[in-house]
Amino acid sequence: MAEFIKLYEENPNPKEVKKIVKIIRDGGLVIYPSDTVYALGCDITNNRALERVAQLKGVKLEKANFSFVCEDLSNLSDYVRQINTSTFKILKRALPGPYTFILPGNNNLPTVFKKKKEVGIRVPDNNITRAIVRELGNPIVSTSIKDEDEVIEYTTDPELIFEKWEKLVDVVVDGGYGDNIPSTVIDLTGDEPELIREGKGSLEI
Repeated sequence: MAEFIKLYEENPNPKEVKKIVKIIRDGGLVIYPSDTVYALGCDITNNRALERVAQLKGVKLEKANFSFVCEDLSNLSDYVRQINTSTFKILKRALPGPYTFILPGNNNLPTVFKKKKEVGIRVPDNNITRAIVRELGNPIVSTSIKDEDEVIEYTTDPELIFEKWEKLVDVVVDGGYGDNIPSTVIDLTGDEPELIREGKGSLEI
């Protein structure tokens, strides 16, 4: 049975953040708010937890397109190959914000993602997310949670999310109502930025 922990974005309670991070470090799965939709995530360094996320999403782990959620751009070189100045300027302008940027991965990717040539990087404009990642000390591997209902697509009410996921994950963070528009996905691995999915983030960056 998952824990249900309320946090306020203006000022996330450090004690509760530590509690959430301990669960994540111990291999737990977390559902948390972002600046777009609610997402499911786990510690990037825990293979067992990564397997569980892939299983819940019904995908093979090595083929999964999960995002790496970072606190800021300072950890970029941990997982991303050297990028040029114009690419970095785009990232600087857009982040933190409702974007996922696809960038060329380097050799430090976790073993399960070694075959992947690129990686999706997120720095959400949400204090709760960033407080959790900061306390954890490394990125969260993340994927949005979708609803089977085609009309709704994304559940925005944390209590309903908890009802649905309480037996599948270890902690659900209630950060208030979420959005129902996912991030804008932009591929920066080629010569020109390529729009993969139009979402909440403006295309004027």
